Amino acid sequence: MSTTLDARFFDGRSSRPHAATLRVAGEVLTVAPAAGESFAPLAVPLTEVRWSERTRHGGRIAQLPQGASVQALDVTAWDAWAMQHGHRESWVVRAQQNWRAVVLAFVLLLVAGAAMYQWGVPWVARGVTALIPQRIDRLVGAQVLASIDDSLLRPSALPAEDQARIRRNFARMVQAAHPDGAPPWKLEFRRGKDERLGPNALALPGGTIILTDALVQLMPGNDDAVLGVLGHEFGHVRLRHAMRQLVQASAVGLGASIAFGDYGTLIGSAPVLLATLGYSRDAEREADAESVRLMRAAGISPRTMVDFFEAVEQWRAGKKRSGQDDGVIGIAFSSHPATAERIAFFKEAALN
Repeated sequence: MSTTLDARFFDGRSSRPHAATLRVAGEVLTVAPAAGESFAPLAVPLTEVRWSERTRHGGRIAQLPQGASVQALDVTAWDAWAMQHGHRESWVVRAQQNWRAVVLAFVLLLVAGAAMYQWGVPWVARGVTALIPQRIDRLVGAQVLASIDDSLLRPSALPAEDQARIRRNFARMVQAAHPDGAPPWKLEFRRGKDERLGPNALALPGGTIILTDALVQLMPGNDDAVLGVLGHEFGHVRLRHAMRQLVQASAVGLGASIAFGDYGTLIGSAPVLLATLGYSRDAEREADAESVRLMRAAGISPRTMVDFFEAVEQWRAGKKRSGQDDGVIGIAFSSHPATAERIAFFKEAALN
């Protein structure tokens, strides 16, 4: 085995390379000039030498103090010489040269990314949402309401006494379920500019709940079903699901907003973001659980929601039979758990 190695030396003061010979004696690396070179030999303790990581096709460089360095002329000879003199690579470098380890690392990265998306991001979003002042929810809600009032909605045509009755009964239901106080809410009645909106309800950040005339008229005389739907939307309000979805969709922007206290960009983009987002299945299940809680407090059987879902399915079927799309009912229902699953949930709640 050779005890010396030919290399290219850079002194850290100029970019001109020097032909050099490397030798290790004890714990010292000596860089000596090759024939025809005139620089002074350099002795460096091995503890001060920073070896570059070995790559399959890359070069080899060792960094020396004061900006100096030595560069391999023959990569294979360099690797053999370095190992001969006790240089050991980390397990990371060795793994990078093993295709099985690379494949395993890639698979683990995919699994970690999926886990972060599934559980990590929602968990972080809950924490970030808690840091956002409630006044921001109200500002976002007002902006969204103005946007959809302009594009999707018209004033309600329901009789004023019907609106007052539903508001009154819903207020009693919330008070019964939350006697120690509930988050602020406001119930707004609207109808769609055309039939595409259909029977619908949605909760906006800040506590505004929108209920369409078509939903009230879906089951005439059955205020219990309407109250059950409102209980579901109140669950979204109480748990700030809409704001949490906004946080998840614009995590970087929200981080900057919290850091600098400027929520203008979020408020301005909220209508567009909310139009493209749906609640997660877990959020919908949480809202269904809140609906059951409110109905029980008001003495309403959760069974009424089974009748409601069956009425919704009949409405959809009628639309399809007539060759019509079932509209934008997805605002309220497309991201919910499957209807069969929800019916089973409310049936079980009615038995307990």
